[in-house]
Amino acid sequence: MNMYEEIIKRKNEIIKKAVGIDYSKFEIEGIAFDYERMMKEVSYTFDEIKKIQSETQVGNTPLVELKNLTKLVRMYSKKGKGARIFLKDEATNPSGSFKDRRASVSVYHAKTHNYKGVIAATSGNYGAAVASQAAKYNLRVIIVQETFDSKHIGQPEILEKGRACEAYGAEVVQLTVGPELFYYTLKLLDETGFFDASLYTPFGIAGIETLGYEVATQVKERFGKFPDAVVITHAGGGNVTGTARGLKMAGAVNTKVIGASVDLRGLHMASDHDFNRKSFTTGHTGFGIPFAAYPDRVDVPRNAARSLRYLDRYVLVTQGEVFFTTEALAQVEGMMRGPAGNTSLAAAIGIAKEMDEDDILVVQETEYTGAGKLPSAQLTFAKKMGITVKNGDSLKEDVPGKVIAIPESIEQIGVIEYPLENLKRSYIKEAIKIYDKKEFSETEIEFMAKDTRSTTDEIKERLEVLRNDKIR
Repeated sequence: MNMYEEIIKRKNEIIKKAVGIDYSKFEIEGIAFDYERMMKEVSYTFDEIKKIQSETQVGNTPLVELKNLTKLVRMYSKKGKGARIFLKDEATNPSGSFKDRRASVSVYHAKTHNYKGVIAATSGNYGAAVASQAAKYNLRVIIVQETFDSKHIGQPEILEKGRACEAYGAEVVQLTVGPELFYYTLKLLDETGFFDASLYTPFGIAGIETLGYEVATQVKERFGKFPDAVVITHAGGGNVTGTARGLKMAGAVNTKVIGASVDLRGLHMASDHDFNRKSFTTGHTGFGIPFAAYPDRVDVPRNAARSLRYLDRYVLVTQGEVFFTTEALAQVEGMMRGPAGNTSLAAAIGIAKEMDEDDILVVQETEYTGAGKLPSAQLTFAKKMGITVKNGDSLKEDVPGKVIAIPESIEQIGVIEYPLENLKRSYIKEAIKIYDKKEFSETEIEFMAKDTRSTTDEIKERLEVLRNDKIR
């Protein structure tokens, strides 16, 4: 047996030691497991998390009303339309993103359970967050980053994030795109005995609940009501899950939870050819769609991020719209942020046009920016990769991997509706494939209903449709 096979065979053993969770005790039957028990038993209380975060200066970020952008939106809205847009400025966290909330609980847990260091696999802001929090606790940290294509070319945004990790004292291991990331992370966890600060444990999701809670309470305290809708950048599902759970904890049960992703359909995220033909490394359909349809495709046995439990709506925006919004936020509101948080802001501009002008629409995150994350760096790189960059109607002319069309005004910004029913059908299809069966018990059907915010009858109807289609 070669080293790769040996490590993969011992995956569950390695993860159990590195995370400290015995996931087997939450299993029920087949696809079914006790999600709420997992979240409750292995996490911390809400008050404990607030205390953990306050001690490392995480959270309590400002809620900013984007008055100038709202005025512009109303110029292109029907009379009486154009919701008030607010921005939760998560860039004021220590490493500059909401990921500090996610990292704070995991790193605290590692410190208090006598791990000597932490490891995280990420090409995004999470690496900087883990490194920042680890520095506060004097823990070693290794960030494993998928950085290059086979020609050793890396996107400026990913390289920028790698530099941020190193600035906080992390050792950054940079890899080429492909299955190497998962294997190498397991190998390092096995060799070092460090804690696995996975994005998908209950620790990380519980850390985001404070964000949703703050959004709800800040709006309620200022305006006497909860927000009408919250727009959340959707990638692996943790941001949606944690924020939605926090909103509900605060009592905002009627607030609409809207996920937003950059439309990169047609590009394969594990493709060496496609890797550098996307201008966004997170918050896009390459994560949002597959992770919603099959959450347990991650590095732990059961994913705590389960977005279909919470989404009321899922919309897509184009790359061009996000670039436009990033510059608009800087030049109209004087806030240089992005790009990931501006995915949900771009969607909010389009959605605000549909809503009444006394409605409150909250974009629940911003992130720090830097030289490699600015539109100028990303667009210059895109041109070098042979992508056409032009002004135009982004919703009609943007072609992932080929054309980035940047709108000429807010009038051209809208959203692409992605039906949740499509995701729910894909969820059933993945369950049939992964568990290699067409018949599920009543217990499993009840779980699938909860996991997709459906009724058991709806699950049975989808199963029947897929059987008739021969699971094509």
